[in-house]
Amino acid sequence: MRLFRRKTGANGAAREKAAREAGRQDGAGADDAARHNPADMDGDLAGGTRRVTLSLNRAGRFAAMLARSRGSVIIEISDLLAGMYISDWERLSQYWEDEDREQVEELLRKILLISPQRWNSWIELYDQKHQEGKGAEPWQGKGPVVLKDDVPLRKSVALEDVLKQAEQVAPYHDRDGERRLPILTSEMVLLCMARSYGTAISRSLAASNLDTERLTRDALFPRRAPLA
Repeated sequence: MRLFRRKTGANGAAREKAAREAGRQDGAGADDAARHNPADMDGDLAGGTRRVTLSLNRAGRFAAMLARSRGSVIIEISDLLAGMYISDWERLSQYWEDEDREQVEELLRKILLISPQRWNSWIELYDQKHQEGKGAEPWQGKGPVVLKDDVPLRKSVALEDVLKQAEQVAPYHDRDGERRLPILTSEMVLLCMARSYGTAISRSLAASNLDTERLTRDALFPRRAPLA
């Protein structure tokens, strides 16, 4: 099974359905900037210093689910990378050549340490949670004990560093009284993951032939601003 390639079969349809259901939970289009306070959701990427687009917000939700499935209270960069696949892969896949995407899949699978069976179980759980509009029972398969939804999570230092980097280079901002809050997009966060030099994620993205020149242009000089 191709983990990081969109398919028209049942697995691909499940991923797309999960992303659509998450979008309905969040409201308007994927380029709108999400306003949340930390109590609104687990895996909140916005906090008090930045805004995030709805697609990146959905990625944060999925990242939190992955962390819980490992029995971890820490959301790692790899969790968010997996969440970005679910919410934004159709857009982000353009930064790899077609012939490189199989290599990308293999590299990301190594980073995420995900078996196809476990991945599909996560997709089904994510879809179920958003369809029901309430917390479904955590998936209990082989492996670590899954954390309950009421256990608070926090972002790893490395992930927070990536988000802080994205804040510093964000080309657009939103007003919150007298404050100007940077608006983060999936492209911007992927770029900062690639720029987190010395990390396994950065080395793996570099080895995957990620088109950083095009990604830099689209992240820092987008054709239109995210709606805020």
